[in-house]
Amino acid sequence: MKITSRNLRLCLTPVAIACCSVSLAQDKPPGYPSRPIRIVISVAPGAGSDMVARLTAQIMSEKLGQNVVVEPRPGGGGVIATTYASKAEPDGYTLYQNGFGLLLLGATKRVPFDVLKTFDPVVRTTSQPYILLANTGLPVKSVKELVNYAKSRTVTYSGSSGIGSTVHIGMQRLASLSNMKLKYVAYKGSAPSILALMGGEINMAATSAMSAIAAMKTGKVRGLATLGLKRVPVLPDLPSVAEQGFPGFSITNSYNLWAPAGTSPAIITALNALVSKGMNAPAIEQRLAASGSEAVDPMSPKQLKTELARDYAELEKSVKELGLKF
Repeated sequence: MKITSRNLRLCLTPVAIACCSVSLAQDKPPGYPSRPIRIVISVAPGAGSDMVARLTAQIMSEKLGQNVVVEPRPGGGGVIATTYASKAEPDGYTLYQNGFGLLLLGATKRVPFDVLKTFDPVVRTTSQPYILLANTGLPVKSVKELVNYAKSRTVTYSGSSGIGSTVHIGMQRLASLSNMKLKYVAYKGSAPSILALMGGEINMAATSAMSAIAAMKTGKVRGLATLGLKRVPVLPDLPSVAEQGFPGFSITNSYNLWAPAGTSPAIITALNALVSKGMNAPAIEQRLAASGSEAVDPMSPKQLKTELARDYAELEKSVKELGLKF
């Protein structure tokens, strides 16, 4: 049997778990935390990012015995929240949750600072694909039909956190591959964009699986595809874009927790351990799976930093190749 980190966690004895708890307490700076912690997010309440942040806050609060609040600061495609979080004291009491959106802001030069030097990664919490939704008034039921339809007329769409977001760049790449005419319309997050989609203000929206599932239940929108490489277990009948003529194409997102650069390594290490353990607890994994998301295997802050630096370099290359201007 292949031994993975997940298998190993399941084999831990109560004694080993108790030792881990003691180690965590010893690794934290004495007295931390002594007051509430806040997690800043860049989208409006109700979006997938908001749901994950609140779940993270719940885990932290239970483990640390201190209030952890989520503070939404939507707008500007993530610029407002990112700039705000960048000015916070590096004391462990202000954290910032963002996925690839933070890297995009740096790669597209929409913030006047180096994001990888301004923030230190703490932990990767979850991963999930985006789902492409269409208003029921759009006469297409598959990606193939969408491509044929959008070659002769402009189709509007939204999603994620604005211009320069993961969805924006990903869909522009799809438009380039298929010769579709797509126009991005910015909203302050997934929740407002889905409301606009239901109301017929836009034709399509790409949103997290968590948000998409709830929207599809209303009957006002239909799913065209999952934008990940594989189907989502809770939406088994919804094919991926890759299955529908674009092998290898995907738009996925993972949520990372960041701290202002200079935050104590002991605090970062402690938060990494407790959030990773909490997200991979069976009860939490079940909740995530039901919403189309999943926890990720534990990764140290150093490993995460290395991976994000690689992602950033690839993203800069993609932005240049697509000729995107912001």
